[in-house]
Amino acid sequence: MTARVPVLMYHSVTETPPRSTRRLSVHPDAFAAQLGMLRKLGFTTATFGEFAAAVSAGRRLPERSVVLTFDDGYADFSANALPLLASHGFSATLFVTTGWLEDAGRYAAGEPLDRMLSWNEVRGLAEAGIEIGAHSHSHAQLDQVPTPALRDELSCSKGLLESEIGMPVHSLAYPYGYSSKRVRAEVAASGYRFAAAVANRVHGERVDPLALPRLTVRRSTSPETFERIVHAEDLGRTFALDRTLTLGWGTVRRARYAVNRVRGHS
Repeated sequence: MTARVPVLMYHSVTETPPRSTRRLSVHPDAFAAQLGMLRKLGFTTATFGEFAAAVSAGRRLPERSVVLTFDDGYADFSANALPLLASHGFSATLFVTTGWLEDAGRYAAGEPLDRMLSWNEVRGLAEAGIEIGAHSHSHAQLDQVPTPALRDELSCSKGLLESEIGMPVHSLAYPYGYSSKRVRAEVAASGYRFAAAVANRVHGERVDPLALPRLTVRRSTSPETFERIVHAEDLGRTFALDRTLTLGWGTVRRARYAVNRVRGHS
C-alpha cells in the first residue's frame, strides 16, 4: 500500500489579500517558512498527478513525500509562490479556473476574487514544470448545476487548458471541494483520471481516484499546526470544525439539488 502522503491545498500567496480571499490566503513569509520546514524535515514533493497515479496503482512514493496544490489561478502564484518553490526545487500543481483568467476574453465566466493569471503566464508555468490541472470553467458549485451545464464546465476547462498548454490535462479539483456520485461520473466521462476533493484527511486503503482528499493550509495555520498537518498527526482535532461543517453541508446540498431538480421538471 502507498504510504500516507499529505496533499496540501493552498490558494493565494500574498501580503495583502482582499477580504474575499484572506482566510484561505497565506503570507509569502509564512509560505517561505513552510517550505523551509518541509526541506528541514526531509520532505520531497510530487505533483498531484504523480501522487494520484501511484495511489491508484498501489505504488509507493518515496518516504516523506508531500504534494503542494494551488486552486483558482491567482496572479500571485507566479509572483510569489513560484520563486519560493523554485528555490527549494519543489514541484507543485496549479488547478486553474479557466473562465477567471485575466485574458479569458469571450470565454470569461464567473466572478474572479482577485487578480488572476493570464494565459501566457499559465503556458509559462507549464513550461517551467508546474503541473496544470482544471478547476472547472466558472468556479461553479458542480454538485448543484444541471448535468448539461456540468458537462460544459468540465469539458470547456479541460479543452481550453489542453489547447493552450499543449499537454493533456488529467486532473481536476472540485470548486469548494463539492462533488457527488453524479459529478464524479461526469468527471470520468469527460476524460479526467483523477480529482481532488478537500476532506481534510489523508487517503486510506480504500481510494477513490476521483475524490482524493487534501489538507487545507490557511492564513491562520501556525508553524506548529503546519508540522502536525504534514506529519498527518492529530488531524481529527485540527480539522474538527471543518469536518463537522462538511458533513452538515453534504446533507443540505443533496437535499437542495433534489428540490431544484424537481422544480426544474415541474
